[in-house]
Amino acid sequence: MGKKAVKSTRKFAQSGQLKKTIQARRKHQEIRRKAERRKGKLGKGKGKEDENIEQDEEDFEPDAEEKPSKKSSGRSVDDFLGSFANAPEDNEDDVSDDLGDEEEDSEDDDVSEDGSFASVDELDDEGTGHMLELSKLAEKDPEFYKYLQENDQELLNFDLNAQDDDMEGDEDVDMNSDAEERAPALTLVILRKWSKALLEQRSLRALRKLLVAFRAAAHMNEEDQVLAWTIDSSTVYNKLITTALRYTPVVLEHHCQYKTLPNSQFKAPIQTPKWQTLQKLILSYFHNIINLLDQLTDSSLLELALSQSAKLVPYIVSSRKAVKEYLKACLNLWSSGEDTVRIAAFLAVRRLASATDESIHNLVLKNTYLTLIRSCKSTTVHSLPLINLMKNSASEVYTMSHSSAYQHAFGYIRQLAIHLRNSMRVKSKEAYKQVYNWQFVHCVDFWSIVLGRACDREALAERGGQESELKALVYPLVQVTLGAIKLIPNTRSYPLHLHLIRSLLHLTRHTFTYVPLAPYLLPILSATLSPTSKPKASTLRPLDFEINIRAPQQYLKTRVYNEGLAEEATYLLAEYLSSPPVHGSIAFPEIVLPITTTLRKALKAAKGSSWKAKETGLMKAFVERVEDSARWSEQQRKSVNFAPSRLDEVEQWERELKLDDAPLCKYVKVQKKARDKKRKLVEKARVGEDEILED
Repeated sequence: MGKKAVKSTRKFAQSGQLKKTIQARRKHQEIRRKAERRKGKLGKGKGKEDENIEQDEEDFEPDAEEKPSKKSSGRSVDDFLGSFANAPEDNEDDVSDDLGDEEEDSEDDDVSEDGSFASVDELDDEGTGHMLELSKLAEKDPEFYKYLQENDQELLNFDLNAQDDDMEGDEDVDMNSDAEERAPALTLVILRKWSKALLEQRSLRALRKLLVAFRAAAHMNEEDQVLAWTIDSSTVYNKLITTALRYTPVVLEHHCQYKTLPNSQFKAPIQTPKWQTLQKLILSYFHNIINLLDQLTDSSLLELALSQSAKLVPYIVSSRKAVKEYLKACLNLWSSGEDTVRIAAFLAVRRLASATDESIHNLVLKNTYLTLIRSCKSTTVHSLPLINLMKNSASEVYTMSHSSAYQHAFGYIRQLAIHLRNSMRVKSKEAYKQVYNWQFVHCVDFWSIVLGRACDREALAERGGQESELKALVYPLVQVTLGAIKLIPNTRSYPLHLHLIRSLLHLTRHTFTYVPLAPYLLPILSATLSPTSKPKASTLRPLDFEINIRAPQQYLKTRVYNEGLAEEATYLLAEYLSSPPVHGSIAFPEIVLPITTTLRKALKAAKGSSWKAKETGLMKAFVERVEDSARWSEQQRKSVNFAPSRLDEVEQWERELKLDDAPLCKYVKVQKKARDKKRKLVEKARVGEDEILED
């Protein structure tokens, strides 16, 4: 048997630690072997690092045919285990992104997609601590290793090619095979095994294997890609995608939690102990998701990828390159996908905007506005609902932080003012096009929505009465819009004037700011009642003022266009006069007096024109409702016992005034229901025509 072991050696063998130390050594060797196989599959040339690895392998592996004695190997067990203990750890690059230097970001963010994630496996194994004990024991009691050498060859000459029992059987790839050999096919059995480990144990080892397979699915259609798996079935492909998307956020949140602040913002988990090891894995997976978003066509899978990837945003905000690529992909789907996909993409964008990093929030605001502008170059009956969805959702992002939004809103509203100034100076056809276009109209409407949402009374109450920083931009936006209305006051430009007035009306209703819109609507109404010329006969269909900013030439001086203008302008004027800033004012009877006088005069002039019957009937009913509301307001303020100079009491009276019973408000409600019903009938007819053409 050889020399008898010392007492300390026998105690160590009896304590049960011997088996654990040997198992830990085997696991560590297996981890290094897998890392070397992955690096060999990449086809990289042998540099200094590869030579060191090969040298380490020569040091680690004893000759299987010879006994590991001093005579046969030429090395002592102390030398052998000493070289094992001092072996370098797995070479794993740290991903560090500097938000201030974009050039460095490009280099630092190039994550090796199939690089070594051996350290991720080590997080599941706590046996590395026993390796340190074994190396220390080699220094304290070298005779123990001599005892192992002489009496237990099996422990020293263990098989380096042995497989792990923990999910290693089916999915291990033979990297030493021929490079041209086909990668193994992924099956549902393997996916179920990984899913079980993820759900029951939150295993990072299973997660790493799942994400390696996910990379194969994301790059399966690309050439010159070395992939670890072959996916031959659409069922396996869908199962792999859904499993990786659903389970990855759950496992990461278990091992590496991020902090959520009371204002719904979040902080990246950079202080978590496992963050440095998991960062490279997360970034690689996230880049694969971005690549997959450009390939998927199924709306349900796209919606799932967007919703689940949004949960990973706190883990990638430290990488400027990943943030930019993900934001670009989300905004592309937000501007061109289906409704459900658009909403999911917007929620992902809003998640990005919730980061505590102000530079990321500014990046989201800027690119969201630019994407909106690019989508508004033309407006049709099909694209208008999508544009409205984009404007409403983008306004939500801009009201998340009023201080950050103020800088962007100020610059973009100033840009609108510069376009208007250039058009007023040059006064040419090309200069007018800088203002009289769909982008200018939608931009004015978007900022009206943003300012209305930020300065609304309900939002003011939520902030404890503190006014928004954006309220200072109400005045310049109103001035720019009114200047655009006055730029070309001709009949053909009336549809654009109505669009801009509609935007200002939305702004006044929500901010309770009085804007004199009646002087810009009365000329349109007076023009429709003018009896100077008889309208031309035509068989044109009514002009849709929602999708037109310039009347076509064939509509000018026709009855259908004249009646449409009268109906649209009357409804807007009624909506304006019934709004709380106007009708809710204690001076409402005095405000509407010049308006009713002007309209009465126009009605009197058009009384003898038989071709103005519809316009005069519509206008007469409207004037009567306005006069009834003026008398109603006078009745409500009869009980007032304070002077107009006491503004506090005046404001209190206006806040307590209920407008539901006002005649003009009832008139507007009836007109709105009639218009909605008419719009639904037109939409139904349009869809029905399409169905007939398809048949």
